[in-house]
Amino acid sequence: MKKLFLLLMLLLPLSVVAQKETVWKNTNMWIEKGGRKIFGVLHHPENVKEKLPLVIISHGFNGTHHFGKNYFEPLAEMGYQTFSFDFPCGSVNSRSDNNTMNMSVFDEKNDLKVLVDHFRHMDYVDASKIVLIGESQGGLVTALAAAELPKAVNKVVLVYPALCIPDNWNERYPKDEMIPDTTLVWNVPLGKRFFQEVRPLKVFDKIGKYKKPVLIVQGDKDPVVSMKDSEHAVKLYKKARLYVIPGAGHGFNPEELKQSIEQIRIFLNEK
Repeated sequence: MKKLFLLLMLLLPLSVVAQKETVWKNTNMWIEKGGRKIFGVLHHPENVKEKLPLVIISHGFNGTHHFGKNYFEPLAEMGYQTFSFDFPCGSVNSRSDNNTMNMSVFDEKNDLKVLVDHFRHMDYVDASKIVLIGESQGGLVTALAAAELPKAVNKVVLVYPALCIPDNWNERYPKDEMIPDTTLVWNVPLGKRFFQEVRPLKVFDKIGKYKKPVLIVQGDKDPVVSMKDSEHAVKLYKKARLYVIPGAGHGFNPEELKQSIEQIRIFLNEK
């Protein structure tokens, strides 16, 4: 009995040391399909060989993978690997493709579906626990992609999702012939195709097809995305809740981001 006790005492420190030695690192990746190349960064553990859950983060309009890095450490603490990427043509700074004249909500939706399919077949990913997080336009894209991937995506987080994009641009251009060849949006040039494609898109007829848990996080002072759209979306989902950050706009300051991440932590830990 004494020998067993001594053995346990010797093994315990080794176990603690082993846990502390888990190192998380960033690995640059290129994922290609159908001639489209997607650049991203995978935040993952260096010394762990078992399958781990994965979060795929979609940035907003004219954003990049840098947005997702805010989530790397918090998600790692929860045991999640994270992949943050640049949508091809999604930004003037995109490493995938910076020609924003070819930006397309539908291309972005399909790119996200490609990423889900890619990672669900990787031996280091627990395919039953793939989570999508999308911000602003990336939130719209995430909601649309999840609706077409009801079994492959375990949970969804929408951060001030721009579900209003089709309605907003249909108000701006009521008729197809009114759309110019080039439109500047926040000094970012967009081609005619972007607006033509979203004209017939009925967002709220589609997103509710996703039946698994959804969390929406938004500020009540958002000048870009209406609270009414997020409130409407919550009612369409089978399992969803809306967390409102008082005073927050379209984009969170450090304290608001902290609140958002805490809600995401609670959401991901719920069974």
